[in-house]
Amino acid sequence: MNARVGFVAIGRNEGERLVACLQSLARAASGPIVYVDSGSTDQSVEKAQALGAEVVRLDMNIPFTAARARNAGARRLIEQSDPALIQFIDGDCVLAPGWIEAATAFLGAHAGVAAVCGRRRELDPEASFYNRLCDIEWATPVGETLACGGDVLMRADALVNAGFYNETLIAGEEPELCLRLHAAGWKIWRLDAEMTGHDAAITRFGQWWTRAKRSGHAFAEVSTLHKSSPAKIWRSETCRALLWAAIAPVSIVLALVASPWFLWALALYPAQIIRLYLIARRRLGRSAAGWALASVLGKFAEAAGALRFYRGRIFGKRSSLFEYK
Repeated sequence: MNARVGFVAIGRNEGERLVACLQSLARAASGPIVYVDSGSTDQSVEKAQALGAEVVRLDMNIPFTAARARNAGARRLIEQSDPALIQFIDGDCVLAPGWIEAATAFLGAHAGVAAVCGRRRELDPEASFYNRLCDIEWATPVGETLACGGDVLMRADALVNAGFYNETLIAGEEPELCLRLHAAGWKIWRLDAEMTGHDAAITRFGQWWTRAKRSGHAFAEVSTLHKSSPAKIWRSETCRALLWAAIAPVSIVLALVASPWFLWALALYPAQIIRLYLIARRRLGRSAAGWALASVLGKFAEAAGALRFYRGRIFGKRSSLFEYK
């Protein structure tokens, strides 16, 4: 497929990770590069300009979101170079060699596919337990899929006709866009090909916890936004998070006011950890136990994020804690 490809990278205070990202895009050498900066206080803008990228600085008076940054970059590309395809990438990622060739060839052969993604890997999964969890998260099945992530090669006309990303979403803007693309008759595909390397740089429990809360917020917000959709996007994820998080407080209250026997409900947590471990041990090996524990513990963080969304919805207050950074 001989298509015009443009690149949009987004970031804030990514430092050398942004340099590596833009250098990997330059090596692809197939189209213009736009970097969208969300209020960096380091030298991100200057470094991007030095590497030949066009820089779009977002207005700091408007809340930052990844969706807003991607839209700004896409609009600038479309205005100036009218690309047929846009490769979106986060500033903490590097593009894998050969990805653009593989992805454009697939889109050329499949006219009904709006967007393709591939394997995103952690650059250093052994740097921390949390990085390893991210690498496990990225290992999703290949083939037709419901949604893509932040790194994706997308048809520009499909993006425009769908109305771009929803800039009001704090997180989960990619699956939400994919839902609208599906409704318009498009397909989304995940290729069995290396796409990007990601540097999560998560070294502390608090970072991981906030990330999980952000996911829970996205589950609740997107499922509420599309509550009438037959796809029921993220409805089950939201319900599971709330259910698992509710078991502990409800059982403790019932034990205090009714019978200590209700404390036996707490045994559901270790039972679930063991069940998940047994399911994943062949696939994940030595990481299975940690993944199982994090999967159960993460439900509390996801529930906290979901409840934060519902509280903000009731009182008409935006959850600024989770704004894109």
